[in-house]
Amino acid sequence: MEANVSSEDRGPAPDRPEPSSRAKSSGRVKPSDRPDRVARIQADWRRERPDLDVGPQGVIGRLHRLADRLGAELRLVYDRYGLGEGEFDVLCALRRAGDPFERAPGELAAHTMVTTGAMTKRIDRLERSGLVTRRRSGDDQRGRIVALTPAGRDLVDRAFTDHMANERRLLDLVTAEEAAALEKLLAGWLRRLGD
Repeated sequence: MEANVSSEDRGPAPDRPEPSSRAKSSGRVKPSDRPDRVARIQADWRRERPDLDVGPQGVIGRLHRLADRLGAELRLVYDRYGLGEGEFDVLCALRRAGDPFERAPGELAAHTMVTTGAMTKRIDRLERSGLVTRRRSGDDQRGRIVALTPAGRDLVDRAFTDHMANERRLLDLVTAEEAAALEKLLAGWLRRLGD
């Protein structure tokens, strides 16, 4: 059985000269030309269910895998600041509201695309950590306003700076032209889905 060895375990790759045209045409398959996991799954399904069009898996399956991988990479920054993804979202929604950095819980839910029930749990955790405060709304005594504390603003400013650097690192894996085309394509697709 082949050992599962990462490139880090093997150490840095030695400098190698560019392969000659003879080596390129020798029939060896480069790692980048090998079928990826989605292509292998599609091949299995084409064999087992030749009556179905499994073409959509080529896009949807890869987007799903990419979302999982990107989520894991983004969580590295949240973890560094002791935040969950939802808590980071709440702090960012408050910070981008502008001075005095506050919103009603319902407004926060709309700006972070979560239910008000889930929002309450996030706010509870952030309040216990001293990153936000809650107070009664001036116009509606039943309502509440959530605001960043100075410690919350400091933390979200630092975390968001690192978050954007992390996103830049991830996006730099494609060319600027590819990124622009991808942004346009994804925005159009999301609009058609009703976002």
